[in-house]
Amino acid sequence: MFRKIFIFLIVAALLIVGFYVLSLSIPLIIAVLTALSLNPLVRLIQNKVKLSRKSAVIIVFLSFIIIAGIAGSFLVTKAVGQTINFVEDVPSHINKINSIYEDLEKKFSEYGKNLPTEFVQTVTDSFDNYISQLSDTIKEKLTINKVAKIFAEVPQYIVSILVYLIALFLFMLELPILRKKIYQLFTEETAKKVAFMNSRIKSVIVGFFKAQFLVSLLIFAVSLIGLFIIAPDVALIMSLIIWVIDIIPIIGSIIILGPWALIMFLAGDVQTGIELSILAIILLAIRRTVEPKVMGKHMGLSPLATLISMFLGLKIFGILGFIIGPLIIIIYNSAREAEIIRINIKI
Repeated sequence: MFRKIFIFLIVAALLIVGFYVLSLSIPLIIAVLTALSLNPLVRLIQNKVKLSRKSAVIIVFLSFIIIAGIAGSFLVTKAVGQTINFVEDVPSHINKINSIYEDLEKKFSEYGKNLPTEFVQTVTDSFDNYISQLSDTIKEKLTINKVAKIFAEVPQYIVSILVYLIALFLFMLELPILRKKIYQLFTEETAKKVAFMNSRIKSVIVGFFKAQFLVSLLIFAVSLIGLFIIAPDVALIMSLIIWVIDIIPIIGSIIILGPWALIMFLAGDVQTGIELSILAIILLAIRRTVEPKVMGKHMGLSPLATLISMFLGLKIFGILGFIIGPLIIIIYNSAREAEIIRINIKI
């Protein structure tokens, strides 16, 4: 009994400490996950080409850097260019919104001739204040200075990337040694259970990221094709934004495409508004029909369990909760399958 309480306290303490250092250790955590993902490729090269682990790690590591560098350079160049163009066009967008508002105000004044003067004046003042605040907020948030401030933080990102790459190489090189040292901490029976649990967690985590990648890749492709037809000038940057936002199951791409379509309708561009609405419906249908099947196939978790764990993870851990939430469920299920956790409650 004392041993179980001691283990529980140790685990609780580790979780508390881990929660506080998590935000500081993001590059290292991503490096570990990347190393685990690339490890099968390293072992494949070792077995097929008969190379040492160090040589195989160098080949895989350099290939990963080259591919990531080419893809990242292309995306960053395109995204930065389109972001600057979008920010420069913000004043014209604001003027367009103001002209739409003026037309609505004229129509409201015509319809409000038979209404009490005080009521009409109150509504008009409220609209004026709202539009003024909205315009000021947009001008404040979307300015060249704000974009420049983001680019001023690039050195910090470069340091994080360097730490990530160095840690990735070292983790890839030392994974077998680290695994051996960890298993030496357990008895033979516990080591077998931990090995089973580790195998189960690894397969489910790989399945989770594979499922997310497949679904998000489909969402990005459909968004990019659709927006190249609808709005080619901002197709790439908006597709990237939709791609990131659509990963969040509570929100989805509708939060981007919905207001965008509404603005087009108000601006009198009915065709573009309809096209954006159709694209939003298509993306929503893809997410709702494809995701449950892909998640269930690759993770072994039901769509409901995945959604609940992501939502609770978001509330507790923030944006990282979308990964931490399902991961906790996966670890718990794996521990039960390995009989490390034995809970059998019946009423």
